[in-house]
Amino acid sequence: MDLFEHAHRNDPGAQPFAEAVRPDDFEGFFGQDEVVGIGRMLRDAVERDRLPSLILWGPPGTGKTTLARIMAGRCGHVFEAFSAVLGGVKEIRIIVAAARDRRRMHRRGTLLFIDEIHRFNKSQQDALLPHVEDGTVTLIGATTENPSFELNAALLSRARVVVLARLSPDALRAILGRAADHPVRRTRWPDAQIDPEALDWLAEMADGDARRALGALELALDRGAVTVESAAEALNKKLLTYDKAGDGHYQAISAFIKSMRGTDPDAAVYWMQRMIEAGEDPLFVLRRMVIFASEDVGLADPQALPMAMAAVNAYRFIGLPEGMFTLIHLTTYLACAPKSNTALTTLAAARTAVKTHGNLPVPQHLRPQVTRLQKQLAGGAKYRYPHEFDGAYAPQQYLPDALAGQTLFTPQASGAEAEIKRRIEAIRARLTRGPAGDPPT
Repeated sequence: MDLFEHAHRNDPGAQPFAEAVRPDDFEGFFGQDEVVGIGRMLRDAVERDRLPSLILWGPPGTGKTTLARIMAGRCGHVFEAFSAVLGGVKEIRIIVAAARDRRRMHRRGTLLFIDEIHRFNKSQQDALLPHVEDGTVTLIGATTENPSFELNAALLSRARVVVLARLSPDALRAILGRAADHPVRRTRWPDAQIDPEALDWLAEMADGDARRALGALELALDRGAVTVESAAEALNKKLLTYDKAGDGHYQAISAFIKSMRGTDPDAAVYWMQRMIEAGEDPLFVLRRMVIFASEDVGLADPQALPMAMAAVNAYRFIGLPEGMFTLIHLTTYLACAPKSNTALTTLAAARTAVKTHGNLPVPQHLRPQVTRLQKQLAGGAKYRYPHEFDGAYAPQQYLPDALAGQTLFTPQASGAEAEIKRRIEAIRARLTRGPAGDPPT
């Protein structure tokens, strides 16, 4: 970095607003308490200067770069930012050489932050391995793509994957409030009027993306006043019905979901079209329908989820305006489908069982029994291979002993799920009667 670049980076007036108001401590970092809240493992590791190499995986604008900078600062590491799109192995070698000298001469660590690390090919990823392994650099990679698919196993084995969630409206509101009160804002726009309702609206409509929300706030500030109207123009969205509590957006999506749940296709298409006409992102509506396909239709129509995912792919392929046929197609299909919330109730029951009983031991007959020692430990317990029995079902206990006989999955007599209900009840009745002996010969 030369003197001019250093001066530019340290002049808040020359930086994008989102960069200038970026927090440098955990107290100003909102929305990821599950990852770095007080008492969390990663937070404790940073506080003890035991930061491991990490892969930060999450949607855009969820704080990946900000979190990496905060961790580097708390650990006293030099922060080296690198883009996998713009650089390659040659540039990595230069950074690593400087990190090695810094470590040897000044005993100071280097945090190498690689944005969009999924853009690195296998050979580029492999070039990082020895330097991560020997501690020359602490690697923090940021990606919006599933690391299991985009990063090679060797690199993943040396880094912990941390999932950052899409920011909630409450978290975005806190971020916007902090930015509105920031000294940089007061210096650049000392006379700007900021309507709190506009910040509420931005927090709801920025789709969980802090960078997008702050960028829109900056554009609105340039207009001299941050109102709901200027915020909507900056975010390039038309206004939905809005009130002080910011409920208009959520009232519309709530009415849409409840209309589909209530099997009213007329109301469902009305609310869906109303949101789209108001400037809602069609992908937001499609995401809600993908959730609905499992949460409210589920096994009553096993084709609902594949249909929803097909609609998402079709819309991405087609775009607007013809993509509206896809949204109408899926909306009417889900509204008319038989309904079941078995996925919701089963998830709740499974979570309760796990949280209540913790790490229960696997029954002996379900453990692998390949080696002599494993067979001795099994104590004669034998796994009954279902395909050797009539109906491909062998009555035996699959749950841990502490949960034996408990029912977590309770299918409903709705649509295709009715047949699943009949079959699973028959199987459970056989299990209640106990093992039926050896398989037929």
